[in-house]
Amino acid sequence: MSEPGAVPDGPVRPVAAALARYAGLAGALLLTVAGWLGGALPDTPAVTSLGDAWRAPHGPAVLGCWLVGTVLLVGAWWSLRWGAPSGRWAYLTAGLWVLPLLAAPPLGSRDVYSYACQGWSWTHGADPYRVGVVAAGCPWADSVSPIWRDTPAPYGPFFVLLAGLAVLLGGGLVGAIVLLRVVAVAGVLLAAFCLPGLARAVGVPARRAVWLALACPLVGVHLVAGAHNDAVGLGLLLSGLLVLVRRPGRPRALVVAGVLLGLAVAVKAVAVVVLPFAALAAVSGRHTWRALLRDGGRLAGGVLTALVVTSLATGLGLGWVRGVARSGDSEQWTSPPTAVGLVADYAGALVGREPDAVPVARAVALAVLAVLLVVLWWRAWTASRRLGDIRERAVPPRVALAGAGLALAATVLLAPVFHPWYATWPLALLAVATVAVARTVWFVAPCAVASVLTLPDGTNLARFTKAPGAILMTALVVAVGVAAIRARRAR
Repeated sequence: MSEPGAVPDGPVRPVAAALARYAGLAGALLLTVAGWLGGALPDTPAVTSLGDAWRAPHGPAVLGCWLVGTVLLVGAWWSLRWGAPSGRWAYLTAGLWVLPLLAAPPLGSRDVYSYACQGWSWTHGADPYRVGVVAAGCPWADSVSPIWRDTPAPYGPFFVLLAGLAVLLGGGLVGAIVLLRVVAVAGVLLAAFCLPGLARAVGVPARRAVWLALACPLVGVHLVAGAHNDAVGLGLLLSGLLVLVRRPGRPRALVVAGVLLGLAVAVKAVAVVVLPFAALAAVSGRHTWRALLRDGGRLAGGVLTALVVTSLATGLGLGWVRGVARSGDSEQWTSPPTAVGLVADYAGALVGREPDAVPVARAVALAVLAVLLVVLWWRAWTASRRLGDIRERAVPPRVALAGAGLALAATVLLAPVFHPWYATWPLALLAVATVAVARTVWFVAPCAVASVLTLPDGTNLARFTKAPGAILMTALVVAVGVAAIRARRAR
């Protein structure tokens, strides 16, 4: 007898599955059309208002195709959130949706032009961690979003190396963009390869994990069409975790896994929050402090090796930390702490004061994040020790993977800035680590909402809804906080 309110995880009706597959394909085709009519092309003028978007050439057609295509794609993914008919069906459908987007220009963001210019800067002797792309003299700087033209690169040395190779081999802007998309597709394929193994290790149906992680519109639109470096970073992260899950406690495997995880960090710094949980997955047998130091130390050795080698190979060192700090130059309500700070500023303006609360709210959020990450790791560690004592053999990796997914979710939510593609990091790990099907909604629903936050040319809709968006986000933060307090008291 099932629990009240439980969601059945049974087979999907063929008619519903076929309808979802072809509705999503139609959505992907419409998004591709919107991209060619008004996507993030190199010479696309900046949009300063929704009126500009409407009055632009093909404006109504672009917005119509984008809106209908996004609704179809998000609706199709959402309709099968409890699981696709099979893992093979999920792979085929996700691949079918991606095919049209491979032929689209950059969609939903202009970051790929930043990557190309940063790669150009490095190959031409400039340090992308010290100067922006304009100061470096990049000939394609006009294609970069204005807010990022004078900021240093916030990405790790391994990705700067990849971007530099794309520029050298591409021979120009178009060739570099194509090769950067190839790198992104390779990252998505690597993630696709790892998902079933991670899901099986936890006991999650592969058909559900693959569907949630790969068919999500954020993957096709932003990781593939937008060519975001999150794709290769996520692929390296999942491959490192898969090695740990399959070969825990094996010295060579731990070093290999550490190198893969280190390369993920050398692409994007957000991967670093996964490392303490990866150390838990590295332990074979009972979880003791001695075993954690032994196996975690080998894993850490691989991570440090990857970081040192990529830093020396590129000659860039760790200067990218400075660039990470500058990523918060953008103030949008999509970041919960930023939204709270904006509301405080609005309230202060009503009484004739300017509290400048955004930096304070962000600092508080980062402090909360630090505490929360420690709490999440400690809970995962104590749970692993308890399970090891009960089972007297290897601990299932679900505890470590779930902890890593929650850590990524907390990092994305409490960071000073949020962009839709950031959500793909926690989505992938939570998709393979969440056993109870009904509990997937809390992280699937935000991804669905995030899929509608940008226009084809990279314009962030949060720019045009700053005050109402900040108020609604703050109200949501308060509601979630109250609900958490009530739930804790009830327990």
